[in-house]
Amino acid sequence: MSKYVLVTGASKGIGRAITLDLDKRGYTVFAGVRKDDDANDLKSVGSERLYPVKIDVTNTEQIALTAAQITEVVGASGLDGAVNNAGLSVAGVLEHIPLDDFRYQLEVNLIGQLAVTQAVLPMIRQARGRVINMGSAGGSRLVMPGMGAYSVSKVSLEMLTDGLRVELKQWGVEVVSVLPGAVKTPIWESGQQLLDNARDKMSDEAMNDYGRILRRLEKFYAHSSNTGIDPQQVADAVYRALTDTKPKTRYYVGSDTWRFRLLSLLPDRLIDKLILG
Repeated sequence: MSKYVLVTGASKGIGRAITLDLDKRGYTVFAGVRKDDDANDLKSVGSERLYPVKIDVTNTEQIALTAAQITEVVGASGLDGAVNNAGLSVAGVLEHIPLDDFRYQLEVNLIGQLAVTQAVLPMIRQARGRVINMGSAGGSRLVMPGMGAYSVSKVSLEMLTDGLRVELKQWGVEVVSVLPGAVKTPIWESGQQLLDNARDKMSDEAMNDYGRILRRLEKFYAHSSNTGIDPQQVADAVYRALTDTKPKTRYYVGSDTWRFRLLSLLPDRLIDKLILG
């Protein structure tokens, strides 16, 4: 019997790796993308089981239409897994970040995850499937200056995951966090573009106040882009989260994750000094 999984943010990076990995393992994968070109690209490299679906996690009507499409395909079998991977990183210091940018960060990384989960939960419950939320080992443990909005979204997503896990336990639905460290994906290039946009929106005075922090963030982006793990390692963790008989509540992925976990145990003032250098 075929296994059915939805993966959001499937066009590139971690989402693409998860999609193609599950496709190779025999799953029928509903790959959430926003552009036709991305859909065609995935179809060209995937099997006949791979179904690209148009889904912007901030668009409730589109989410509902996608859920209806999936329901038609899976029927009484239900949905074995939903991998909430769609996400982005908005750069900017909290004093000056435009509130619309902050709201959009939460819409994509937090509210969108719940919106998709709500839409597919009847199918997940039907199959006693699993919900996998893509967190961040770094962003949910430490706040890098200039990435406060991202960290707020990721730590909130962990709490959302915990809440869903305890509420859905009565139906045998497991809800799991996958928490990668730095991964080699286009998110770092996107982050650099967003950082440039953040600079453009700041006054000369603000740049004088926070220029050092933004320069450090730029170096962090470059370092993470060069040293991050292969997205396939995250795909492997997602597969384990979907198939382990007794799944962990959190799967940490990457050699750097232990540092984040260790640092988070230190006194706050010491963490501040280490981060600010």
